[in-house]
Formats: sequence, structure tokens, C-alpha cells
Amino acid sequence: MDLLITADTHVPNRARDLPAPLWAAIDAADVVLHAGDWVDMSLLDAVAARARRLVGVYGNNDGPQLRARLPEVARVELAGLRVAVVHETGPKTRREERCAARFPDCDLLVFGHSHIPWDSVAPTGLRLLNPGSPTDRRAQPYATYLTARVAAGRVDKVELHRLPPR
Repeated sequence: MDLLITADTHVPNRARDLPAPLWAAIDAADVVLHAGDWVDMSLLDAVAARARRLVGVYGNNDGPQLRARLPEVARVELAGLRVAVVHETGPKTRREERCAARFPDCDLLVFGHSHIPWDSVAPTGLRLLNPGSPTDRRAQPYATYLTARVAAGRVDKVELHRLPPR
């Protein structure tokens, strides 16, 4: 099962649309995981129309309409992998410890908010992934998103994709 992982898209505030390579990855993925900060309902509708399966949450920049359609935390099982998606996890200090305590029944936690790519493993085995942002790189050298493969309850082949400058 192929995953596309993104967050902090901020359309239309930071970009008019998602970059073409990200749309192609959305089209190719079995499941799209979006960790919030969509900003506009039209982007949620567009991604939902193109994704085979969408698991998304709202972020701190998402208004009442998005919050009415999306949860703060989403939980799903994908090919035996227990996944949670949330927008914000707090400061990077002790993140693994804090998230492992908050999500003890998960194998993978996808999060956003910081716009900083992150890939780590808590002592409990919880894998934490943040795809960065495809539209607002802030202090990062590149705008980014992630892809990953899930099989038999394991996530592997996690790849950070750099997007060309706009």
C-alpha cells in the first residue's frame, strides 16, 4: 500500500494550488494522509475527489467549515499498521516520549504544523513522520512531502520529496 503524506498546504494563502508533482503523487497513492492546515474547503474537496482514500485532520489555520468536516485526530488501520494523524505535537524537545504516551496504541504518527520534515522513532517503537510543507518552506531549504509503503503492519520506504522552487 502506497501512502502520500502531506500537511501545511495553506492553499490559497501560500500558493494558488498544490505543485504538480504533489498532485501526481496524490493520484498515484493508495491513501493520502493530510495533517492539517488546508486553509480552504476547495482544497479539501479537490484532494478528496482525486484521492483513492483520504485521511485528514484540521490544523490551527483551518476555520469552522473545515473543522466541521475533519477531526482533530484521525485513527486508521492500514495493512495492519495502526496510524494516527494530528496537526500539532508541541515542541520538538521530548516529542517522541510525549507522543508515545499520547498514542500508545499506534505504530505510526503523522503530524504537521512546524513545516519541518521529521522522521524519528520513539523508544516504544512509534514512528513519527512530518512531511514538511509543499507550499511554505519557511526556513527549510525546500518545500517537501513524503511517500511511504505499508505492508504487513510495517512502514518502510519512507522518502522525502523535494519540490522545485516556485
